[in-house]
Amino acid sequence: MNTEERREKLLARLQQSDQPVTGTKLSREFSVSRQIIVGDISILRAQGAQIFATPRGYVLPSGHKESMLGTLVCRHDAAAMEAELMAIIDNGGAVLDVIVEHPVYGPIRGDLLLESRRDIRNFLSKMKKCQANPLLIITGGTHLHTVRVPDEETLQIIRRELDELGILAEE
Repeated sequence: MNTEERREKLLARLQQSDQPVTGTKLSREFSVSRQIIVGDISILRAQGAQIFATPRGYVLPSGHKESMLGTLVCRHDAAAMEAELMAIIDNGGAVLDVIVEHPVYGPIRGDLLLESRRDIRNFLSKMKKCQANPLLIITGGTHLHTVRVPDEETLQIIRRELDELGILAEE
């Protein structure tokens, strides 16, 4: 199998999965190194594939047919991060990523794919364990989230709750 065939099969494999697939598992399936898979994912993304890299593996958001994507512009400090994420999840959304605008590098995006309270707890635990700073510190708290919601009404409910929490930076 040549490189292009492998990338096509890799994309097809991700399209067939409704769960994240680790780079290690993909490297075994395709009999290549994990680094080759990482490179293939980068090339596929550059070609327009919307592949999310999460702590649980790679995943495509397209497995959710009855949904739409929305963008939330938020502003808060690190202490309000849990309240923000819980407000989105508890009202029927999924947090796909976080984006900040770096003054030199431009947009920096981190894939999150948080779909449950458990995902949020694991994410926050990992942040604490690694002593990692959230990307929002780059911009004084301002950041964007791409969220997946079942409908426009759900997106509006999430916006209202974030606004009530003083987190929504738009409107």
